[in-house]
Amino acid sequence: MKLSITKTLAVGAALVLSLGLAACSGSAGASSTDGATDAGTFAKDSSTLVFGVVPDTVNTQSNYQPIADYIAKITGKKVEYRESSDYTALIQAAIAGQIDVASFSGFTYVTATNGGAKITPFASIVTKEGQKPGYYSEAIVPANSSISSIDDFKGKKVCFVDPSSTSGYLFPTYNLIKAGIDPEKDITPVFAGKHDASALKVSQGAECQAGFAEDSAVDAQSGLKVVAKTMVPGAPMVFSNTLPDEIKKDLSDKLSSVTIDDIQKAGIKNADSDGFKATFYAFSPVDDAYYDQIRDICKVTKAAQCEAK
Repeated sequence: MKLSITKTLAVGAALVLSLGLAACSGSAGASSTDGATDAGTFAKDSSTLVFGVVPDTVNTQSNYQPIADYIAKITGKKVEYRESSDYTALIQAAIAGQIDVASFSGFTYVTATNGGAKITPFASIVTKEGQKPGYYSEAIVPANSSISSIDDFKGKKVCFVDPSSTSGYLFPTYNLIKAGIDPEKDITPVFAGKHDASALKVSQGAECQAGFAEDSAVDAQSGLKVVAKTMVPGAPMVFSNTLPDEIKKDLSDKLSSVTIDDIQKAGIKNADSDGFKATFYAFSPVDDAYYDQIRDICKVTKAAQCEAK
């Protein structure tokens, strides 16, 4: 079954990219004197690293700004924070060579590389001490709902996050299929855009009778009941393969195992904020093979979004 819920995404991808990441003009393969060095190329220029981030919550920038500032400290480069307009825009930016470093979801990383993006994962966020990279995709319903399992989602209005979200779409689609529910025919999908928006809509019980979101968004929203959860590979930090080797080495060596204590001791602004501490404890090294599970689920779901065009 080829999922067609989001076929219209491809139509507007170029426009979305130009609106969401217009400031990231330039190409990793460009030969301009601003973007190129003897050992590699940059998305913008040799003094700047463009840091792309997917807009998955309303607090995305406050959660990632300390990381961006720490990258600037360890590389000696200006870091230009660039929050894309949606998941698709970040995928297209990676394919076009318009980012140097980025925080992806696992799904968007696989989609981007399937589309030809020359990027390498080197780390994934750990949110709590003692944990491994990864987090949960949670199936949720209003606290007073009679729904007790994903099996009961059939015939309901179901909230997803974004068609390219790992925990807010790909894993939920896979779990619905496993439960014998056709995501195109047996439910009414609603795309909330962000994890916290999906959790909020489900808690209200009007626009969505059930839904999916990542665990941190669910924990932050009252009025919800979790009826199922699935462990998801941790979201990857990636760098562009065209960067100079020295920069790639700095990122791999100095960022892939950094902890929140390291970032705080470096004097990074807002590294001790409650929002940052709630979403980040450390980075842990990962590689491309870590995301093979997502590739396998793409084969099962045949989701159109698994292949960037």
